[in-house]
Amino acid sequence: MKRERLHTMIKCHILLFVQLLFLFKGCRCEVFTALVDMEDLLDTEHVLIDTMQNYLRAEEQKIEYLKRYIDHYKEQHNKALEDPQLYLSNPINAYTLVKRLTADWSQVETLINTNVNADALANITYFKENMKFPGDEDLNGAAVALMRLQDTYRLDTSSLARGELNGVKYSAELNAADCFELGRQSYNNGDYYHTQLWMEEAESRLKSERNRTVDYGDILEYLAFSIYKQGHIAQALDLTNKLLEIVPSHSRALGNRLYYEDQLKELKQKEPLKRKGDDGTDDIETNGVKFHKPNYEDPYGRDLYEALCRGEVSSPIEVQAKLKCYYLTKNHPFLKIAPFKVEEAHLDPDLFIYHNVIADSEIETVKRLAQPRFQRATVQNSETGALETAQYRISKSAWLKEIEHKHVADIAQRVADMTGLSMETAEELQVVNYGIGGHYDPHFDFARVSKFQKHFFAEKSILCAYIIFRERRKMHLKI
Repeated sequence: MKRERLHTMIKCHILLFVQLLFLFKGCRCEVFTALVDMEDLLDTEHVLIDTMQNYLRAEEQKIEYLKRYIDHYKEQHNKALEDPQLYLSNPINAYTLVKRLTADWSQVETLINTNVNADALANITYFKENMKFPGDEDLNGAAVALMRLQDTYRLDTSSLARGELNGVKYSAELNAADCFELGRQSYNNGDYYHTQLWMEEAESRLKSERNRTVDYGDILEYLAFSIYKQGHIAQALDLTNKLLEIVPSHSRALGNRLYYEDQLKELKQKEPLKRKGDDGTDDIETNGVKFHKPNYEDPYGRDLYEALCRGEVSSPIEVQAKLKCYYLTKNHPFLKIAPFKVEEAHLDPDLFIYHNVIADSEIETVKRLAQPRFQRATVQNSETGALETAQYRISKSAWLKEIEHKHVADIAQRVADMTGLSMETAEELQVVNYGIGGHYDPHFDFARVSKFQKHFFAEKSILCAYIIFRERRKMHLKI
């Protein structure tokens, strides 16, 4: 709101200044012929001075804003350059980077545009066309990733906004505008649960900001409607009235207030108010308002999947006691002198971890070959059979053939040596790069079969999957 007023003021001053120039150019008053007419010019000059002062004041405000913005840009950019991978691996840093280059940068473009700076706009257009530039979809994806991590790891909103995880500070704090944008993205996705969480956090942070980064009225409007969408009409009406105290002429708020009042009247006429907790829902209460967690279909055990991510699930002691580590020397004669280090992670189904199985040079080769080919990973539509992108698979992937490089062939042969299986019918080497909050929901990695097929192939089929991943400079392979 404050920025919009600044933009409007700048536009008005430019327009008035141009109008005065045209006035002087077109006026043929012959004022030099009479002093009385010359005195009128003093009034004209006074208006001109006031107009120019207002214009310069607006320009100075704009420049001051741009200076603050570039200082913040440089601070975060320099932090990122210290260790780009570490910086970008933090989802909060990744989100704020995308936000700086989308929502925040849009404000910069608007300010530059009000100055009709054609050269600057041409440069921006060139950069946006010829360099990687995130779009609205990227901003939404980064925000959704934070929501996903927040839910999966049960992270407190305030701690997350402070850049803290389990009491340890990992990133810079989010300001009120950052929190507001997270809430707004959730709102656009129809996720009113997270809209409420982040709008409340934005409201809390705005109170401690000297230079407010977002308009309080905007927060109240989103917050009121998100609470209404969760069935809490009375609380939504209270927030709307609070908004109208700040902006009495707010047209949407005026309309919403009438609507909420009508809704409350209808509820009172239809049935008595329910007592708290008598509806049997699993609600959470915050600031006196119960809100509903989003419902997820749970075909493969989402709760268990998220518990595994949090490290809350472990094998029973009696099972762990049977697990062991050993050197694998069979499958190939060369393993007698260079055995694989094997760690049993689970039995029935078998899960093995092979340590230190790939060299740094091979890693760099795989990365170099795969990066130019990365494309958004797809899933197969169960009804149409078509490949399509999905929110439950956030990654990019590429496929490498053994004939493309000796290192790719060596990796395939190494997997054959470890498993004792032929690689003739195996898929090509898939290289996957997960994005911000990247994940793949629980799923079956095989086609569904009938009971007859299952019985017929029970003793003739082998399903083996291997994953090579890097952990603290060590390469592991899980099978």
